Amino acid sequence: MNDPGAESTPASGEVSGNDFHGPTAFQVGDHNNQHIHHHVTHAAPTAADPLDTTADEFARVVGAQWQEEAGLRRLLEPAPLPVRWRVSERKVAGRVVGATGEGAGRARFGPLPGLGPATRGRLRDGGGLSELHAVYGGLASGRLLLVGAPAAGKTAAAVLLLLDALAHRAAQAAPADRARVPVPVLLSLDGWNPGEDTATDWAADRLSHEYTLFHGKGGRARARQLLEQGRVSLFLDGLDEVTGRLRAAMVSALETAPFRLVLVSRAKEAVLTARKARLSGALAVEIQPVRPADAAGYLLNRLPSTPSPAWQELTGRLLTGTGPLAAALTGPLAIALLRDVYGDDDPVGELLDTDRFPTPAAVENHLLDHAVVAAYTRRPGHPRPRYSAETAERALRYVAARLAQEGTRDLRWWHIPGWTGRRPRMIAVWFVSSVVCGPPGVIMAWSLFPSIPSAVAGALAAIAGGYGVALQFLARSVPQPLSSAGWRDIFTRETVRSGIRQWLFVGTGLCLVLPLVLDPGPPVWLLYLVTLPIGFSELLVTGRGHKILSGTPFLSAGSGRNYDKVREVFARPQVVDTRSVGPVDVWRHHIGLRLFLGLLTGFALALYIGPIVAWGQYPLLGAMFALTAALWAGATSVLAGNLAVATALTGVQLHFEEGTPVRLVRFLEDARRRNLLRATGPVYQFRHARLQERLAARNVPE
Repeated sequence: MNDPGAESTPASGEVSGNDFHGPTAFQVGDHNNQHIHHHVTHAAPTAADPLDTTADEFARVVGAQWQEEAGLRRLLEPAPLPVRWRVSERKVAGRVVGATGEGAGRARFGPLPGLGPATRGRLRDGGGLSELHAVYGGLASGRLLLVGAPAAGKTAAAVLLLLDALAHRAAQAAPADRARVPVPVLLSLDGWNPGEDTATDWAADRLSHEYTLFHGKGGRARARQLLEQGRVSLFLDGLDEVTGRLRAAMVSALETAPFRLVLVSRAKEAVLTARKARLSGALAVEIQPVRPADAAGYLLNRLPSTPSPAWQELTGRLLTGTGPLAAALTGPLAIALLRDVYGDDDPVGELLDTDRFPTPAAVENHLLDHAVVAAYTRRPGHPRPRYSAETAERALRYVAARLAQEGTRDLRWWHIPGWTGRRPRMIAVWFVSSVVCGPPGVIMAWSLFPSIPSAVAGALAAIAGGYGVALQFLARSVPQPLSSAGWRDIFTRETVRSGIRQWLFVGTGLCLVLPLVLDPGPPVWLLYLVTLPIGFSELLVTGRGHKILSGTPFLSAGSGRNYDKVREVFARPQVVDTRSVGPVDVWRHHIGLRLFLGLLTGFALALYIGPIVAWGQYPLLGAMFALTAALWAGATSVLAGNLAVATALTGVQLHFEEGTPVRLVRFLEDARRRNLLRATGPVYQFRHARLQERLAARNVPE
């Protein structure tokens, strides 16, 4: 990667520092009460600024996140494609001088350490990635609009620019200089309503959800401070994926944002947005088509020294720059797909048949139609794919069609339970709850009142209880917000201390009071034992695990909305395991920790009831009470209250109805690692909007 601090301007017609790695076409597409900030050039923070450590740690986490993601997107492979840009001539921004601030006196943002100001002279000839970074870091307005045609590689260029910006920040030896370089973070615009949240509020909320460093009320406050001080820069993708009226509102709301911005959009939508709202002071640069010589060189670099005749003919035709194939290969998407779909000895020459492929769109559609098969075809030196190409394509077609129906590009696994009929899952949960949890209750009823009516009443109670659990489970078939994304969301220092204090307070209080009213009173160890669940429930209720207790008898008090303010106080993060939160992280948290905590809730209720009954009556009855309470509380917490369980059951149902893999989330992660999907925070997206559209269009009954 080139030196991001280079300030030299290339001569006309030359491009330097323009490595465009791998299939860079795969764009992330999606996805007023305003606080007015009068923002000027940021002075260097003092060495004692407590946010320095937070910013440095955030830079490390973002760097690790996007290094991994860029590798999965194949942006860091050898033999890169060049990326070139020029100042856009489209009517998407104001005058260039408004962005460079030349002659305006005071700049809104000063150049970053090691970079000079971006001037009209430096912008005249465009450039590559290092020049783009120099523009990003030297633009007086701090507003950069990155536009281009569909599949031009805008998002990939933004990712590589982000990595260059992080490298430039890390290269600053002086802490004061490093503190003046903002930490870049890439977010999708999906889900922002500018009429309800300012840009700063929305960004702080997104950061608090996607990075453990900013979890909790205190973490969100730190994120907001970094944003307000301009110590975070936002790379915002997916402007073209929101509705026109909302796009204009977003652009208007970004006017007063106190941080640097890089806004990514398709050129057509950017022009339409500019007619209603124009980002003041923005500089619009446009990604240029890939040159035929660059495309041919990129393809030849991955082939043997003596390519097959078909490849030689194709690259030779490509160099002439004529025909549908040459027109299709001006975008990185088609070039990358061509590399993925056709091997060294495959009949790539068929793409030159103008009868089969009369237009560039026909070439691109053919490549898109074979992308999934190519990704799931076993190649020498690579492990055998877990899924057949037929199964993978069937599943991805279904997923693409569902997202198309919802009008979104974001695939949230916790919304999958709403994709199919709820009745089969409800019946299954009803049956399992009644069969597994009912017998101990029936046996207990028989032992207390040994008669047929008593046993029948116990059975009917089990059936009714199972139905109640199934009704609670139905709520998981409606799109739900994430209740938590990591174990540190639930077990903060304050919630643990609160649980211990509550346990000791109640246990000690009973030790002091009960001997005054009971003679003899229960033993001390029993009082502390039976009050332990009180401390456990206090821990969950005050933290982000409160929904685990929802509906659980004796333990769910306080798990409603009245405790929201209390939870905000206690949900302070422990900055130990700082990382970005991806889809699999959230899934593992719910299917692992939250499932375990649900079972532990059942045990807690058993511990609360069983010893008391055993001491007051006899041990066997106490054991039966404890077992019955544990099973029903576990069913309520695990089956009815866990998004991952609801998603897993939906995966089984979809397997029989649609032929998708049983373990659907594992399949989605596998598709991500094969570069068919990508991760943006805790959600998946297709590698490119065109791939999603093509798969959705082909989702027809066979």
